[in-house]
Amino acid sequence: MKAIVCEEFGLPSTLQYKEVASLKPKKDEVLVRVSACSVNFPDTLIIQGLYQFKPTLPFIPGSDIAGVVKEVGENVTAFKVGDAVFGFAMNGGFAEEVIVQSNAIFPKPENMDFPIAASFLMAYGTSYHALKDRAKLQKGETLVVLGASGGVGLAAVQLGKLMGAKVIAAASTDEKLALCKHYGADLTINYEKEDLKKRIKELTDGKGADVIYDPVGGHNTEQALRATAWEGRLLVVGFAAGTIPKIPLNLTLLKGCQIMGIFWGSFAMQFPKKNYQNTMELMQWFSQGKLKPHIHQIFPLKETAKALEEMMQRKVKGKIVIQNQ
Repeated sequence: MKAIVCEEFGLPSTLQYKEVASLKPKKDEVLVRVSACSVNFPDTLIIQGLYQFKPTLPFIPGSDIAGVVKEVGENVTAFKVGDAVFGFAMNGGFAEEVIVQSNAIFPKPENMDFPIAASFLMAYGTSYHALKDRAKLQKGETLVVLGASGGVGLAAVQLGKLMGAKVIAAASTDEKLALCKHYGADLTINYEKEDLKKRIKELTDGKGADVIYDPVGGHNTEQALRATAWEGRLLVVGFAAGTIPKIPLNLTLLKGCQIMGIFWGSFAMQFPKKNYQNTMELMQWFSQGKLKPHIHQIFPLKETAKALEEMMQRKVKGKIVIQNQ
């Protein structure tokens, strides 16, 4: 089969598009013929050896997959050959086939095409876990989403609105913010032109934000934390800005606030029943037309490096998808 292989840590240009050995599922695994795999910002870090974990070289990156079951392990009863599925793999998605744990995939609805399915689970799973399980976002609270035009950011905007929050989207361009408004943001902040802390306070009548959703990191994290309300919650989702902020912990004392780490992949593996419940709730909203990923662009498998470069250059609004022909 064809695959994108990372043989050494480095930039996307170092990845190899090549023939690799076919795969065989173990007893609790499923072999999926990949139709689509979306690109997530952690993919750009994993190939550089900059993520929380480093896969053993060589490896095939890519996690957010959708496709058709090709073979099942001997213990698998929930799926059969020919089933259309979507799900999450630790790696291996940028290929024609991938091995997935049977408890990490779900039946694909007929009204969800493969690119949409591949764009759904990680973005919406992360954001829903963050807002529901960690922040316990309440109706009427104010949610500020940093990096709001990205895949997880737009998911957080949509989910925040569905959960009854007032949503303030923050991003780096007016074009990105227009997209956020289209997906339900009540108010917007261009943090390249405006003072983030000052604008959050102004838009909340001096109270501050109840919840900050932060997949960006960098210098804006502290400014957002300084603009939280009493007992606010800062959700640490990722570091797309490339730098991990160092936070003065006296701010948590002064505001009675919390800083919460969000690692959806680990949550999904450790608590599969909770993750299944969350996923079913998300799928119900999708079936009702209340959730839909925004597809920025679709690339063929052999152009995966170009797709990753687009992500690193912060040109992407919503999701980029790799699709097998």
